[in-house]
Amino acid sequence: MELTLVIVIFLIGFIGSYISGMLGIGGSIIKYPMLLYIPPLFGLATFSAHEVSGISAVQVFFAAIGGVWAYRKGGYLNKRLIAYMGVTSLIGSFIGGYGSKLMSEGGVNLIYGILALISAVMMVVPKKGNDDIPFNQVKFNKWVAAVLAFIVGIGAGIIGAAGSFLLVPIMLVVLKIPTRMTIASSLAITLISSIGTTIGKVTTGQIDYYPTFIMIVASLMAAPLGAMTGKRMNTKILQSILAVLIFATAIKIWVDIL
Repeated sequence: MELTLVIVIFLIGFIGSYISGMLGIGGSIIKYPMLLYIPPLFGLATFSAHEVSGISAVQVFFAAIGGVWAYRKGGYLNKRLIAYMGVTSLIGSFIGGYGSKLMSEGGVNLIYGILALISAVMMVVPKKGNDDIPFNQVKFNKWVAAVLAFIVGIGAGIIGAAGSFLLVPIMLVVLKIPTRMTIASSLAITLISSIGTTIGKVTTGQIDYYPTFIMIVASLMAAPLGAMTGKRMNTKILQSILAVLIFATAIKIWVDIL
């Protein structure tokens, strides 16, 4: 692999993982289109949708480790929420990751576009009062959380993500979880869910290991830095950045599909 491609892949992994650590997402919603579109702009190797989803699946796991480690103190992690949503998303992501082998590249991109569009719409829904709730008084419907995480897991497994870019707005809008707890807990759920996605991709031979290793190194370096930045930022700013990223990605994917 030529040096220019190594540098480009590393930068994609670093930037995406920094943002993922800051916003509580695995980063696939950012890195999926970057891997798909940026290397060809420099005349470098073109990755297929299956290759990109495979690289993203493994990378997300390591980015989540770095993010969770940074949020391990301070009461940010809601263990009950992580347990209910983590287990069902793990099952769903394995089903989606394994089954994605049977889909065409166009089908993978279509699923990605649908998930990004749903997530983008949810981000504009008002989220009043969430951040006024003390962490030790947070309540949520465990069955709604579990079922939604399972459904998201299936779709996310198909595209090689852990579904956090959709789980975050679900936790904010449907479950009414405070922003910083959402960010930290989402990273932990992402960590669990990405296990199923990764196993599904590996067992079906959808992993290109060399670029994946480069992305892993970048993730372990950048995700904790992003998490530390997220702790200091205003929650409204964090929500706005996430909304802009999701909208931009959804628009790009749908322009290409149509």
